[in-house]
This record gives sequence, C-alpha cells and structure tokens, in this order.
Amino acid sequence: MTASAASPSPLHLVLGEEELLIERAVKATLEVSRAADPTADITRMRVSELTAPVLAEMVSPSLFSEGRVIVLEQAQDISQEISDAVLAYLKNPAEGIVLVVVTTGGGRSKAAKALPAALRKAGAVITECPKLTKPAERESFVRNEVRLAGGKIDAAGLVALMDAVGSDLRELSSAASQLVADSGGKVDEAAVRRYHRGRADVTGFAVAEKAVSGDRAAALESLRWAMQLGVPHVLVADALADAVRTIARVSGAGRGNPNQMAGELGMPPWKIRKAQGQARGWNQTGLADAMRIVARLNADVKGAAADANYALERAVLQVAAAKATQ
Repeated sequence: MTASAASPSPLHLVLGEEELLIERAVKATLEVSRAADPTADITRMRVSELTAPVLAEMVSPSLFSEGRVIVLEQAQDISQEISDAVLAYLKNPAEGIVLVVVTTGGGRSKAAKALPAALRKAGAVITECPKLTKPAERESFVRNEVRLAGGKIDAAGLVALMDAVGSDLRELSSAASQLVADSGGKVDEAAVRRYHRGRADVTGFAVAEKAVSGDRAAALESLRWAMQLGVPHVLVADALADAVRTIARVSGAGRGNPNQMAGELGMPPWKIRKAQGQARGWNQTGLADAMRIVARLNADVKGAAADANYALERAVLQVAAAKATQ
C-alpha cells in the first residue's frame, strides 16, 4: 500500500480470485488504517446482500470520527443500483472511511464488468490477487513465502515441499514459515523430509507415485494410512489422475530435454523429469486403461460409488496392475 500512516487511501480495489491473497490484501489495508487510527474497525458485506440505504449508512460520517474499513465482497455480483451508489459516494467520500471493493474483475452484469475501470479512474489503490494455477506460479509463491519468513529454499527442497503439501496456498504458506523456523532458515530436501516425516508418506501424491510405479502393496499401504488420517478421497483421486495424465502427456511428447519441453507442456522441468522416469515400463495400452480408471474414480469419489474407500482401493490396485502387466 502506498498510503502514509497519517492518511490511508480512502479507496482500494482488490482484484482477483486467490482467497489467501485477498485476505492478506484486506488485512494489510486494515493494518494501515489502524496505524493511523488504532480504534478503526472493519465491516465486511457481500454486495448481493447490500441495499443502497444500508450502504449509505455504512459510509456515513461517524459522530465520533472513528476510523472504519468497509469491505464490499464479491463485487462481481454487484447490481447497477449498488454500483451507482458506490460511485456516487466516491464523489464525496467521508473522512476516516476506507472503502475496499473485492471483485474477480468479471461478472454477468454490465455494472459488474464496468466497476473495476470506474474504481481505477477514481484513484483506487489496486492489489492484484490472481489465481495461481500454473506450477511455476506456485513455486514462485513458495520461494517468496520462505524469503518473507527470513529463509532460503533450494530446488530440491522446493520439489519435496510441493510434493508433500500439494497446491493449497494456505498449507504451502504455513509449511514454508514453519520450515524456516525449524531449519534455522536453510530449507532443503532433508529439512522438508524431517518436518513432514509420516505426512509425506500419506498424501495423495505419495499414493499416486507408488501406484504408477506398479508397487501395489506400497500403494495400498499408503492409501490406507491416508484414509485413517482423514485425507479427503477427492484429493487422493485428483493426485492419481494427475500422475497418470502427466505420464501420458510426457510419454506422448517423446524424449527430450525437460527444460526445453517445459514451455510446450506447460509443466515445470522437474515434473517432466520425474514423469520421464515414471514413464518407463508404461505403454499406450496401459496408459489408456489407467486413464479410464482415473476418469471413473473421479465420478466415484464424488458420489457415484456407494463406498468411496473401496472405489479408491480398487482404482489404486488397477492402476498399479496396468503398469505391472506391461
């Protein structure tokens, strides 16, 4: 935020879909406001639940001039009436009030689509919170989290951490800060393994890795541990599907340098290198069978199967067998 502690910016636009980053942006705005006025409070409301009179009351000057942060959430659902009310207020904003508008930037209505541009024109402080969908983006996020916590992470440690934790930003952030504290700032593969001992062996990714390697006994053991510890069925199914599809894509692309293939396949080099190793022993028939298995499993864990545990066990064994019989 660029505003000074003495005079926080009265208008903020938080643009994007990544919930963790959105929460951080709102929290940062509140902290800036409280630096100027320790009594400042925060009110959050979805625009779909808002009426023009309620908005007028929320942004009206306080009798005692206390600072306030008003957060309008999910503004991609804003109506023309509420949009007009917001823009009318901005022509004469109340002193001590900080208005934060959170939106994906899209929306069905004309008002919702036009709102970000109108707020930019009104001088909003903009915080971008895009969804981190690409592996490289999540890797960069983890590196930054480690750096902010005062540590450094090497390439092997990064791969181990993402394999152990997965793609959830909250878990990645929590693990990164804890690892820095536990390791004295130097996060490598050994530090990750120590921290996640027991846990890394029961994630969906570990179950999937054992299944695609053809190790039925190890895959089944890891799966049962995961179920006992409450790992959601859908996460295991997603990890198994991702492993099979990654091997199929990398196998179909032929041999090559992972660094050169990364752009074409949309994967980080380390993931391609790993899949190239896993692809040994698989042929197109086995991969086609495995693809059908994980597609059926996706429906099974989302309600199609009477027993999701059984569906997972069957799928893991079938995927392992698809390789073992090649």
